Amino acid sequence: MFFLIYSFDFIYGCLHGGPRSFWTQDLLFFYRGTPYPVTVCSVETFQALENLEARRDDVLLVSYPKCGVNWLIQILSDLIFTTTQSKPVSTELPFIECGDPGKYQILVLFRNPKDTAVSFFHFHNSAPGVPSYSSWDEFFSEFMNGKVVWGSYFDHAVTWNKHIEDENIMTIIYEDLKENLTASVKQIAEFFGFSLTAEQIQSIADRATFQEVKDKAQETHGAVGSILFRKGVVGDWKNLFTDAQNQEMDAKFKVCLEGTKLGAKLKYDVYCKT
Repeated sequence: MFFLIYSFDFIYGCLHGGPRSFWTQDLLFFYRGTPYPVTVCSVETFQALENLEARRDDVLLVSYPKCGVNWLIQILSDLIFTTTQSKPVSTELPFIECGDPGKYQILVLFRNPKDTAVSFFHFHNSAPGVPSYSSWDEFFSEFMNGKVVWGSYFDHAVTWNKHIEDENIMTIIYEDLKENLTASVKQIAEFFGFSLTAEQIQSIADRATFQEVKDKAQETHGAVGSILFRKGVVGDWKNLFTDAQNQEMDAKFKVCLEGTKLGAKLKYDVYCKT
């Protein structure tokens, strides 16, 4: 089984962002209006992917950056190995933007927007090859305007909310993984049709706690492991958000997601209110 990772919502349309003054040729390029880091993406790759035909047994994972995608990769990798006894070639799996999603089962990962923003801020200031920011306030403004790499969290969320009831799509929430990992692993296994015993599900969950994955990050991801797996906690946003920023994010969530099925899944009042 070939295993694919989607980190952006290209398959349902492109996001629209604007250039920053320091987003020059060195770090970023724009493809159909969305900024991408030159260190991991290229125009040539995007163009080549226009003609990609995915296979019917491919597993697709969709996530906005810093919503827990690298953690969920480990869980899915273990599920596949336990079921088939055949590991994917690597835990650092390819990121693609093409294919007809109507043919495939897609797992869509979301995290509450406040913790996503804080984690993304730390990622920007730790990872080589992407723009860094002089302050949290500067980053927050760009995040809210969708001008960070990979575009707008809220555009991404609004797009995928339209497909939340599609039978071939399962939406998983980062906070649910944290709250009950065993139940989440079971739901993912059932969605993809993996036949596993309760003991196998529990064993995978035991190996897939965020701390377990973080402890093995250097082995699985090398030098970038400590960057990809930082804290993994819920509520870290309280250490950075000002009252004004809280109000701005609350208002944005209300406009974009309040009353939607994805908004309900995110439990915004539980995880994003002081």
